[in-house]
Amino acid sequence: MGFFDRLANVWKGFLSLWISDIENKNPEAVYESAIEERIKKHRELKKAVSGIVYLRNKTQTELAAKEKEMGEINVQIPVAVEEGEDEAALVLIERRDVLTANIADLRAELTKVSAQADDAKQGLIAFQSEIEKLKREKDEMLAKRANAEARIQIRETLDGLSTDADIKALDNVRESIDKLQAEADVSSEIGEESLDSKLKKIKTKAASASARSKLEEMKRQMAAKKKMAATEVAAGVKKTM
Repeated sequence: MGFFDRLANVWKGFLSLWISDIENKNPEAVYESAIEERIKKHRELKKAVSGIVYLRNKTQTELAAKEKEMGEINVQIPVAVEEGEDEAALVLIERRDVLTANIADLRAELTKVSAQADDAKQGLIAFQSEIEKLKREKDEMLAKRANAEARIQIRETLDGLSTDADIKALDNVRESIDKLQAEADVSSEIGEESLDSKLKKIKTKAASASARSKLEEMKRQMAAKKKMAATEVAAGVKKTM
């Protein structure tokens, strides 16, 4: 095989792949093209069938005319014989013989042509049925394709919602909450270091110290009262003695 032959084969291969790819992506166009092609062939077949039917009808008309003429001649021959018109009778007899042969040929031709016409009509009906079948197939296959594409799209969507995606989403939420908590902690820590916070602490400590001082003073006073009472009791006892 020569270089150009090999190159031609490669090109044909690429062309075939390209066409196949286009056909796979455009199934409706492929079906429409196939249906249109069959409709075109149906028209051509219909013309051929009409030619056969025309020939059959023509043969029937010719046969009917010959048979009618034969009937007339069969009536005329006895009349010619009775009238002694031998020459006319001979001509009529010869014509009858020719008509007999013609009628036999026409009947045979009509039988053959009628069978051809019937077969052609059946073929035409079957071909029309194939076209209708192909149309139904187109609708069914396109619906099946649309359903398959929808199922694939749904599956791809579901696959996209994987566990990893869910975990990532949860991690993002957790991180967001932690950041919000950290922001709140920062606000709290800053609040603790503010002047107002320090003043509040000092005020609280001062109030606590004042209360403690008052408590200690109360304890001293109570101790002093107890001591004074004890002294008075002791002095009374000595005086009695």
